[in-house]
Amino acid sequence: MDEDKRRGIAICGSTGSIGTQALDVIAQHSDKFRVEVLTAYSNADLLIKQALLFKPNAVVIGDESKYEVVRDTLWSHDIKTYAGEDALEQVVQMEGIDVVLTAMVGFSGLKPTLKAIEAGKQIALANKETLVVAGDIVTKAAQEKGVNIYPVDSEHSAIFQCLAGEFQNPIEKIYLTASGGPFRGRTREQLLGVTKEQALKHPNWEMGAKITIDSASLMNKGLEVIEAKWLFNLKPEQVDVIVHPQSIIHSIVQFEDGSMKAQMGLPDMKLPIQYAIGYPNRLSSDYPRFNFMDYPSLTFEKPDTDTFRNLALAIEAMKTGGNMPCIMNAANEVAVAAFLKDEIEFLEIQKTIEESMNRGAFVAKPSLSVYLESDKETRAIAREIITAL
Repeated sequence: MDEDKRRGIAICGSTGSIGTQALDVIAQHSDKFRVEVLTAYSNADLLIKQALLFKPNAVVIGDESKYEVVRDTLWSHDIKTYAGEDALEQVVQMEGIDVVLTAMVGFSGLKPTLKAIEAGKQIALANKETLVVAGDIVTKAAQEKGVNIYPVDSEHSAIFQCLAGEFQNPIEKIYLTASGGPFRGRTREQLLGVTKEQALKHPNWEMGAKITIDSASLMNKGLEVIEAKWLFNLKPEQVDVIVHPQSIIHSIVQFEDGSMKAQMGLPDMKLPIQYAIGYPNRLSSDYPRFNFMDYPSLTFEKPDTDTFRNLALAIEAMKTGGNMPCIMNAANEVAVAAFLKDEIEFLEIQKTIEESMNRGAFVAKPSLSVYLESDKETRAIAREIITAL
């Protein structure tokens, strides 16, 4: 039998927004990719459907109470089933995997990403929190193992694409573009009492609930600023944010001669996913094409960090360094979850984060165990703050 030369892909978080779109990309290019591993936290029904369709070597369900139903459905199809956090960290090291797409939500993506790097797997990174929380440890591990981290975030993919053929030319500055989210232009007074339904209506992108709320609060852009610092080895002052409501220019690189390169296209996450898992090749697609006449003007404005404090808090955390971005991220994850459960108001998200950053124990040079402890401690602090609101 001929050796299968297709690239083996593991998708951590296959039932989420990025995971499902990645499987669409793989289905369109089944001659280039095969699915080796699929993992989900709790959506057992969709995980089973995906497994039956793509026939991976193994699946992992994070919620151990759903293990039996997944195993009993898939065992006759010769698909191995595992459950729990430890299993997830082990499967990303399996032999048939070439690229691990980390599309899990939040801090949970850190340990599986590190385990995949340890095994020498290339990383397609959609989980920005991994670099926000422990960018120093992750980038160092990747360098030591000769592992590439290919960005899946549209903005970082744009920067990466702009740098093709420019690796010998130092970056002067990068501009990450932000749509401004559904509340762009509103004052603090106008944000009082906004609902989660309003916050979940993003004007341009279709994404999961957590990242959509982060976009509405501008925390998503704050996380992306920190991610960019680590991905492209930049100083904080080399990363700038501009609001671009049309989301056509995905980001811009400025070089030392003053020249700028921008990557453009319609807002569609399948493009950066495809670029990351297919790199260095651009694969053909039938996605809709951009037409300049549909967008006769592209506009830009400064982000309002007085109203949307989260972006300023993220930049402050980046400049402080150490475990401060980890503290900020943990507080944000707890606050967003509380907002989605109608436990707090929209503006109380930033209040929770700011207070958690003030109360969290700062460590200038944290180890992985310190990051894990900071995450745990900050979550407890954030819950205390929310209870007292």
